[in-house]
Amino acid sequence: MNTIKVTIKDHLALITLDRGRSNALNREMITELNDMLNSIASDQNIAGAIITGKENFFSAGLDLIELYNYSEAEAESFWHLFLDFIANITSFRKPLVAAINGHSPAGGCVIALACDYRIMAEGKAIIGLNEVPVGIIVPNSIFHLYSFWIGNAHASRSLLEGKLFTPEEALQVGLVDELVNPESILTAAERRIRKYMGMERNTWEQSKLNIRKDLIAATRANQDEALALMLKQWWAPTTRNILKTIIDNLQKK
Repeated sequence: MNTIKVTIKDHLALITLDRGRSNALNREMITELNDMLNSIASDQNIAGAIITGKENFFSAGLDLIELYNYSEAEAESFWHLFLDFIANITSFRKPLVAAINGHSPAGGCVIALACDYRIMAEGKAIIGLNEVPVGIIVPNSIFHLYSFWIGNAHASRSLLEGKLFTPEEALQVGLVDELVNPESILTAAERRIRKYMGMERNTWEQSKLNIRKDLIAATRANQDEALALMLKQWWAPTTRNILKTIIDNLQKK
């Protein structure tokens, strides 16, 4: 695997996002994450998983530099892949905890939202869905994931504003569940997930699926119509101009 690192200890998998400085999500990374989750799901010796990042980033979201240069066919294929991955991680049966060690906007936030519990490092990192100001239409399935945790009103306002939350703000609205010292984040994540793992496995997993029934249905629903709208806006001159400005700024750093 080129973009993630995985260690397994005492029936717990630690998945570390490890692609470049900011862990931007591209086709290879999403594929590797999806394949790893499928592997863990089918391995009876692994009872849960933690997802974390490195240094100052959990994940900066989708790799806009790579996506910007996709052809129409490549862009459509990528968005199908991403939405299928979100459906898969949302319906992952086993305990899944996000140890959000740093910045987690957009796609990084979506991965965290699919987890059962989110622990974020104290400090200056940001988290949230900021796609709308970028010119990306957020599909209904991802809005459902957002509102599942913070409610329709908060999710609606935050999504339309493209709001990025500080750790303290994220805790206040329920976007994350716990704030800890950065050095303690993996210890706190392991403490939480082992609490889940210590319960009767089938009861816990089936309860999770029951609680998420409507959410899973929303992420698994046919999204061709939503994707067509997304892609139409993706290729609109206004969105391309916004993306080009963002990419130019990223490449200067």
